[in-house]
Amino acid sequence: MSLLKVILLAVIQGLAELLPVSSSAHVVVAEKLMGMDPSSPTMTLLLVMLHTGTMFAVIVYFWKQWKETYFAEPEAKKRFVWLAVIATFFTAVVGEAVIKVIEHTLFRHAPKAQIEDLFSHLEIVAPALLAAGILILVAGLKEGRRPDSAESDQIGFGQAGIIGAVQGLCLPFRGFSRSGATISVGILQGIKKVRAESFSFALAVIITPLAIGREALRLHHADTSGFAQAALPSLLGMVFAFLAGLVALKWLSAWLEKGRWFYFGIYCIIASIVVFALHARGY
Repeated sequence: MSLLKVILLAVIQGLAELLPVSSSAHVVVAEKLMGMDPSSPTMTLLLVMLHTGTMFAVIVYFWKQWKETYFAEPEAKKRFVWLAVIATFFTAVVGEAVIKVIEHTLFRHAPKAQIEDLFSHLEIVAPALLAAGILILVAGLKEGRRPDSAESDQIGFGQAGIIGAVQGLCLPFRGFSRSGATISVGILQGIKKVRAESFSFALAVIITPLAIGREALRLHHADTSGFAQAALPSLLGMVFAFLAGLVALKWLSAWLEKGRWFYFGIYCIIASIVVFALHARGY
């Protein structure tokens, strides 16, 4: 694995992960264009480690806000823990259910196939991008027409469950932006966009370590020597993804504050057309 390619993928991941445009879709397309196999265990582990870099960027960027919002008082901390537990529970239930459905339908004739085998299929990435784009566009336009007084600064337990369920739907599909979908669903439920953004990225910090463990185990089962070979490039990529992620977060927050959320929806729709075209050309 070329270190230059790893750095390039890390920068793409870091810039796109924390913007609601699906970093995974961008990385998959970049890997395809560079002649890589996005579904291979080594590449999926790299992708998860890049996510780890952006996870640390999220912690650094949001820590002060989380401390003031969720940890300043015992009651607020307790409420946040319950919100996170409920959302993560629904993420696990919905995500696992969708994966099982896919494995028993698309993979019914391939018993050893895994959900990661879909990651290299641009014909699936493109409609996922389109779906995310439409959701973001609708949420952005609705938010722009709604008075500030109609928005809530609190997230209810039912709202957290819905956000978690939508996050579960995002997990198996490259292109269906996790941050874009969860923040948009929060906005559509009347939650202030800044609060929805903060909660969405807090959930990302919770699920990322689980994804790292899954991919490390998958690589170990696929090739006992692969983990050692992929470790150093993946760690380097994590560092660059962290730095790029900090830049992306600052940009995202600025756009949220200026009411430009729907622009990301337009971008995803255009990106889906580009991915469809790449698929038609044989990528």
